[in-house]
Amino acid sequence: MHSSNFNTYYDNIDHHFWRKLCVEEGELRTYQKGEFFVEQGTVARYIGYIKSGTLKYVAYAADGTESVVGLEFAGEFVADFPFSLHGMKSRVSIIAVTPCEIFCISAREIGMRMQSDEELYRVVAETNVALFDTTYNRYIDLHVKSAQERYNELIEKYEDIFSYFSLKDIASFLNITPTHLSRLRKS
Repeated sequence: MHSSNFNTYYDNIDHHFWRKLCVEEGELRTYQKGEFFVEQGTVARYIGYIKSGTLKYVAYAADGTESVVGLEFAGEFVADFPFSLHGMKSRVSIIAVTPCEIFCISAREIGMRMQSDEELYRVVAETNVALFDTTYNRYIDLHVKSAQERYNELIEKYEDIFSYFSLKDIASFLNITPTHLSRLRKS
């Protein structure tokens, strides 16, 4: 990965705080390829710091069609954030794409601690803003940038992405067909 993180939110949060919290107070859990970190319709149990592995965030249409709406890598965080902090059901599934080791801390516990821990509350608020900014920018990009521009930016940020995720997952993340992605890769 390049020096800038794949997920831009990471550059705008107190990642040292989250990493320390997950590593020091959390439990190291393993997830096999295809295993759910959280399943859509359930309340996510954990917030995690990814020691190794990759995961994808998947949303499902009414007909069951899967759309990849997010990707996470080692050294980043995985969570149904902020919904898990408030006991709300997840609108996405988060699935291990490769075997993963994740330092997990109870989302419910963090949600309760926010009420009395001012620093934690501040960090959660800042994280919410950073995640919103990243999501909003991706949404705008879908409307103002061509598929070629989105593909080029993706490859610039993470040149090895095809060694971690399938062509189908990357195409879904870019909101294009796998055939279109194959054409973009050739040009």
